[in-house]
Amino acid sequence: MPITHADLDNWFSYHSPKNDQPTRYENIRSNAKGLAELFIASSQPSADQTSALRKLRETVMAMNLAIACNE
Repeated sequence: MPITHADLDNWFSYHSPKNDQPTRYENIRSNAKGLAELFIASSQPSADQTSALRKLRETVMAMNLAIACNE
């Protein structure tokens, strides 16, 4: 499916939170933080641990986008 100008407008504009979105954002961040703490407690500092934590942060951001850009 090709990317449209409407997609670009949606992706690169500010979406102020509405309704219960702030609560959902906080729940996602809070649960991701718990998972990050589990990762740190379960493994030694390493490039792989750093990569896992970075990907978790990227996942949180992608979920925020899924909420903000699709509602």
